[in-house]
Amino acid sequence: MRDDAPLPAEDAPIALERFLPYRLNVLASVVSNALARIYAERFGITIPQWRIIATLGQFETRTARDIAAHAVMHKSTVSRAVAALAERGLVERRPNPGDMREELLVLTRPGREIYEAVAPEALAFERAVVSGLTPQEHETLFRLIDKLDAHTRALAPDLDVADAATNASEASR
Repeated sequence: MRDDAPLPAEDAPIALERFLPYRLNVLASVVSNALARIYAERFGITIPQWRIIATLGQFETRTARDIAAHAVMHKSTVSRAVAALAERGLVERRPNPGDMREELLVLTRPGREIYEAVAPEALAFERAVVSGLTPQEHETLFRLIDKLDAHTRALAPDLDVADAATNASEASR
């Protein structure tokens, strides 16, 4: 099918190779799983664990709820990943003086070392992924992703994005 082919009529059957939700899901899965090899092989961490490490590497201290929202993960996924990271001594849990019902999470020295080792490789991987695009195409891609994200959220304002991401991930297994 040509890349410039028009959208199918409303009553046409779905052709998955031209169905945007499917294509985005496949692309996200391929990119995420390829990147996961980098940190899984070297450090034995999962995708959710890497997202927690990356978030804490970016923001220093966050609650599990903050991480779930930022990394678009279900709170139970975050909870399991935090427990595994804490057990390995990569994340430390501290009392939250502002809300004793939740904990503040921070990277330990070994957790910070993993972040500092993987972050440059992750950025190099991102550069490799987009290397087939011109700088203008790269910028356009990000603008379009932002636009589609905002528009889709407006179409379903009551949607819990973390729950939707979890459901999509489970459906693709």
